Amino acid sequence: MKRLLSIVLVAIALVTVLFTPPALADADIANGAKVFGANCAACHIGGGNLVNATKTLKQSDLEQYSMASLDAIKTQVTNGKAAMPAFRGRLTDAQIEDVAAYVLAQAEKGW
Repeated sequence: MKRLLSIVLVAIALVTVLFTPPALADADIANGAKVFGANCAACHIGGGNLVNATKTLKQSDLEQYSMASLDAIKTQVTNGKAAMPAFRGRLTDAQIEDVAAYVLAQAEKGW
């Protein structure tokens, strides 16, 4: 019984390690949540978009607008676009990475 339990635990650990995207594994999602709350939630509360309701942070919209990747979100946060301001200089690279990972994680969970 102990052997079976050990095999199951090792299998779970392997699956977790093998299927966790490396960029998300390096990011601090808890810090990303704090950064999001302080800088993004005013317009994007609950994954929505108060400025342009058709471009939310929901998974389907991120995919539709080619934003469903860490790099795409980091670029958007860094440089801004349309009504969204640039956060380059206001947030560190680590904070931008963390908030991008948080957005992706929340989108995958359905906000």
